[in-house]
Amino acid sequence: MGGRGFRTGRKLSGSDLQLVILALVAEKPRHGYEIIKELEERSSGFYAPSPGVVYPALTYLEEIGYASVASDASRKLYSPTEAGLAFLKERKDVAEAILSQIERVGQKMERVRRVFAREDWRSPEMMAARRLLRSALDDKRDASLEEQRRMAEILARAAREISGN
Repeated sequence: MGGRGFRTGRKLSGSDLQLVILALVAEKPRHGYEIIKELEERSSGFYAPSPGVVYPALTYLEEIGYASVASDASRKLYSPTEAGLAFLKERKDVAEAILSQIERVGQKMERVRRVFAREDWRSPEMMAARRLLRSALDDKRDASLEEQRRMAEILARAAREISGN
């Protein structure tokens, strides 16, 4: 992650996801599904890694000796090994930064969802303008970096004008 923030598509690199998973099972032993749900909850629904990336990451952590597995009925319960805890201790700051970023992005996305979900504007013009903006942003979701910067400047200018700054 290293300050890049989240990218479209895959949100975390494989090594970042492995580190986060190791941090989560160090908090308490977890099943793969619990890891997915925990990340989804911490990100306010913004990030829920697929089983197709979580389970291979767990298998890898087990293979390199960073996680151990105990069977619990039909599910596997993952815990860190001593080697996993030692590795996590070395990378604790990175793991905490990634988890913090996941939470911050989730909080920001939740605020955006609330703003765009509000329908209590009294002015029909305001409601129409919001729908138009939402549609325009959706149409440009695959825009180039240069186009995204241009759009950001327009939105920042509009926000300053609206707030009176």
